Amino acid sequence: QVQLVESGGGLVAPGDSLRLSCTLIGFTLDSYPIAWFRQAPGKPREGVSAISNRNEDTYYGDSVKGRFTISRDRAKNTVYLQMNNLKLEDTAVYRCATFPHFMIKRWDSVPENNLIIRGNGTLVTVSA
Repeated sequence: QVQLVESGGGLVAPGDSLRLSCTLIGFTLDSYPIAWFRQAPGKPREGVSAISNRNEDTYYGDSVKGRFTISRDRAKNTVYLQMNNLKLEDTAVYRCATFPHFMIKRWDSVPENNLIIRGNGTLVTVSA
């Protein structure tokens, strides 16, 4: 059975850091690109970051550039999202998902029905 399992969410203060993990079960990092999306209550889904499965290319949404870093550990079959200098507006459910590689250039707008495998999400709350 193929799955994506997220972890690492929690309650933090503005300016703090968190590292989210997305562990792949039943398939490997070579299979598909991986993206992190987030959705806050009452707001549309937002693309946070993505990493290619074929090279070292990484992608970031404008709101997180310079603060978030996506990376992977092939030995652990896991993708990480290091989030620094967290802001109140980063509060959301963060979810990782895979999608076809041909969509990598528009990773942040991949329709839900084109997401191949998606996790259940992990909640990040930034509160003063």
